[in-house]
Order: sequence, then structure tokens, then C-alpha cells
Amino acid sequence: MTQNDFKKERAPRISRGVAFAAAALALMALAIVLYGIKTPGGKEAAETPACPGAAELAARLKPLVHGEIAALTIATQPKPLPELTFDTAEGTKATLSEFKGRMVLLNLWATWCLPCRQEMPALDRLQGILGGKAFTVVAVNIDTARLDRPKAFLDEIGVKNLTLYTDSKAGVFETLKESGKVIGLPATILIGKDGCEIGTMAGPAQWDSEDALALLNAIQG
Repeated sequence: MTQNDFKKERAPRISRGVAFAAAALALMALAIVLYGIKTPGGKEAAETPACPGAAELAARLKPLVHGEIAALTIATQPKPLPELTFDTAEGTKATLSEFKGRMVLLNLWATWCLPCRQEMPALDRLQGILGGKAFTVVAVNIDTARLDRPKAFLDEIGVKNLTLYTDSKAGVFETLKESGKVIGLPATILIGKDGCEIGTMAGPAQWDSEDALALLNAIQG
């Protein structure tokens, strides 16, 4: 083969290679555009925070976490809580999303949990102090046996402000446990008006204390 023949054979190969490379680059550029802009849950969507303003809120609240609520863990990257369903005293279903628009202190408790029983009067007083259109305590009992006990216990200690919510299958606890929000009882999650987690508490707290009220008022204000 002469040098001219070699050049003639090589030229089409180079042209085809250049065309292939150009096509590959074009496909990559298209994928980036679709991934970053048009695809639901794509790059741009992932960079958009689910709970805007969370970092600023966390920074503002951290100095207030001390004393009676020192064990409260403020979420620096909060996410909306999963949908939770529980029962009312009337036998109807209630969902966490029904409380959106109000700040919620979600508390999981059981009658066999001694710290839960000790904490309940403070939760009742907190509801009496702050409960209303802007804030509410949602205390969900997760007893799975002797289902008459929760109401009897609340009557016994003279609860006046809390509404009895129950989940006899403990599905609420299991859902939150799977998502890493709770590990035992009592467990409390502070939820913003937008349905986003603000902070979590493992164990009991004096929820009607000056420390707790200062934090809750700061969030609402």
C-alpha cells in the first residue's frame, strides 16, 4: 500500500471518529440539561431544600436549648415528616397533615412507660398555656393491649387540655423509628407550621418550664 492509499483509507476513519465524538458530546450535554432542569427529582430539584430557612432557624434556636430542654436536638437539615395516622377518642381517623398551619409538639407515650406518665401533666399544662390556632400538643398513645388504660390514666391524673389520640398497632412509632426519628419512649418531635421537623427529644422533659416556653415562643415569634 502506498502512502497516498494509506491516507485515503485513514481519512474516512478519522471523519467517522470525529462525528462519533461530536454525537457523544451532544448526548452528554442533552443529558445534563434534562437531569439538571427537566427531570423531576433531578439535580436542580435535589439542591432545592424541602424546608427553606431551616439553617437560619436552627442557628437562632440553638442558644435557647438548655436547662429543662437541654436534650432537644435541633435539626440543621430538617425534612417534612411522613404522613402519620392515628385514632381519635371518637373512633375516627386523624392525620398529622390535618395540623399543618400550626406548630405541633408530637409526643408518643404509653401507660407502661413510667417517664411518659411523669411527663404527661407538663404536656397538659403546656397545651393549656399555648394551645390554640398557632400551636398544639398532639400526644399519641401507643398501648397495644388493655386499650381502656390510656383514657383511665388521663382521667386519673386530671388531664384537662390534651386530646386523647391512640394507635393500638403502634404504626406511628414504627414509621418514625424506621426513619430514625425515635428510638424509645417517650419520644417528642417539634414540627413547624410547614410540616417540617424542627427538633427531636428522646426521653421526658418539663415542657411547661420557662426554658421550653422561651423556645416555643421564639419559634412562633
